[in-house]
This record gives sequence, C-alpha cells and structure tokens, in this order.
Amino acid sequence: MKTKDLILVSLFAAITSIFSQISIPIQPVPFTFQILAVALSGAILGKKYGALSQVIYLLLGSFGVPVFAGFKGGFNILIGPTGGYLIAFPLAAYITGIFSKKKDCLNIFIGMFIGLVVIYILGMFQLKFILNLSYSKAFSIGVAPFLVFDIIKIFISSFIASQVLKKSRIKIQA
Repeated sequence: MKTKDLILVSLFAAITSIFSQISIPIQPVPFTFQILAVALSGAILGKKYGALSQVIYLLLGSFGVPVFAGFKGGFNILIGPTGGYLIAFPLAAYITGIFSKKKDCLNIFIGMFIGLVVIYILGMFQLKFILNLSYSKAFSIGVAPFLVFDIIKIFISSFIASQVLKKSRIKIQA
C-alpha cells in the first residue's frame, strides 16, 4: 500500500466518523449522514480501499473511540440494535467500488443503491433479533423512515463521486 492510499483510507475513515456525528437521534436508529461517507469511500477509493476505510472506522469504534453516532464507541454498539447497519458498511463500500470502475454516474448510483440495500438488510435483521421485533416492525422503524433521504444522499454522492473520479488523479484499485 502506497502512502497516498494509506492517507486516503484514513481520510475516509475520518470522514465517516465526522458524518456519523451529523445526526438526529431518533430511536432506535438515528438519522445520520454516514451513508454518504460509506458510498463515497467505495466509489472514490474502489472496492478494496473503500472497504478497508470502513473496517478501520469500525475498529476505531469497537475499541471505544467515540466515532459512532452520538459520540458513542465500544464493541457493545456493534452487537446492539444498530450494529447490523454498521457491520454492513465495509460490504457496501466494496460493492460500490465494484460499480465505480467506469466512473459514470449511473453505474456508481447502481453500486451505491445495492450497497444501501445490503446495509438495510443486515441492519434490519440485527434490529429485529436484538429487539425481538417482527420483520414488518423492524422495516417500519429501521428502513422506511430513512429510505427517501438515503436515496437522495446516494444520488448526490454518485454525482459527486463521478465528478471527483473524472477530474482527479485518484486511481481506483482493483
């Protein structure tokens, strides 16, 4: 890994940490801008480094660094009701990275959308099991309130990422 790649991976872990603090603390799942950071990390860094940036973010949080929403940290967050969403971040970034190779807005959006679906599925399942909810209740409190806003976020992110990729020297890693 080159120094430049290490810096970019670290930068996107930090960006995810910052975006997680831009939140509205509704319960049990807060509204945050983490999706924006996860999507951008996969699109701009590619599948390998985008996923790595999110693994670093999760490791920081699991070791107690207050990088999760509401300045929370600790392994208990990852095994709690909202942990499934967080655990899906590296996978979502990886999927987005697969689709970002062509650097066009539509492919990037498709990758981000599939990544978002993965985040919702893993998040909803963990929310359901930890809080002993029905699938419909888990969907209604863990997905439905966020769906429109998250699609808007990935639409904006796909445009930003395609422009950054077209105008920068960042090479997407395989």
